Amino acid sequence: MREIVIGGAQMGPIQKADTREEVVDRMIALLQQAKGAGCDLVVFPELCLTTFFPRWYMEDQAEVDQWFEREMPNAATAPLFAAAREAQIAISFGYAELTPEGRHFNTSILTDRDGNIVGKYRKTHLPGHSEFDHDRAFQHLEKRYFEPGDTGFQVWRNMDAIMGMCICNDRRWPETYRVMGLQGVELVMLGYNTPSVNSQDSVEGLEKRLYHSELSMTSAAYQNATWVVGVAKAGDEDGHPLMGGSMIVDPNGYVMARAETEGDELIVHACDMDACSFGKSTIFDFARHRRIEHYGLICSQTGVVLPD
Repeated sequence: MREIVIGGAQMGPIQKADTREEVVDRMIALLQQAKGAGCDLVVFPELCLTTFFPRWYMEDQAEVDQWFEREMPNAATAPLFAAAREAQIAISFGYAELTPEGRHFNTSILTDRDGNIVGKYRKTHLPGHSEFDHDRAFQHLEKRYFEPGDTGFQVWRNMDAIMGMCICNDRRWPETYRVMGLQGVELVMLGYNTPSVNSQDSVEGLEKRLYHSELSMTSAAYQNATWVVGVAKAGDEDGHPLMGGSMIVDPNGYVMARAETEGDELIVHACDMDACSFGKSTIFDFARHRRIEHYGLICSQTGVVLPD
């Protein structure tokens, strides 16, 4: 048995006025809970050092850049890395990355149990729009503030398992998981900041949004025989609600642990990486069953082309 005790560290709202240091203190508190629960790995949400700033329309690049991290770890996050290293707990968390070349990415990192960064992923499927949209109930300007990621969907050997990452909207695209599945992924970690309401469809309520989030993760876990750990930032951020629904899903698509609140909350499950083996060697034995000669459209076009 290759068991990894995983903690999903859901975070409650982060207000616009909250400092990085205040947020890191909360992350360390969750990490200490995880240590008490015997966790080997803790997964935090997308953009978990700040409020979800893409909801705010900004024209001044200096104002935008204040939400980005120029290095990792940095002065604000060093205590988190130190706490994780002392506890011998690997961590994964998301933040806004500003590279030395001036590029802007929505990024997640993965460490080993000694606090060394062993993996970095930059969000591929950016939702939303790039200019102010008067027809939306609120803005979702990820396409304005971020570039599409340039890392692709890599996997890493860490803690005797094959691990991959994706972020928020990536979870809705089956290609995300299949690319990692073709590399033998056994654990997909993803953080998200998902509004509780649809800015373009007010009829779609929280229940439906939570269902679609769960559907995307459970179906992907099953279809790729992998553990999926999805962790939210949730609650009311300056009048803008984010949904929770953090969960740990097993390789058969069953939810093993689920958050019950929209605040700071740790969910824990002992995940056996060997549980991936049956699905990968039977119904989802890709080498035996995939028929790539029929999949050409997936990589040859983006939008829909209707038949004549």
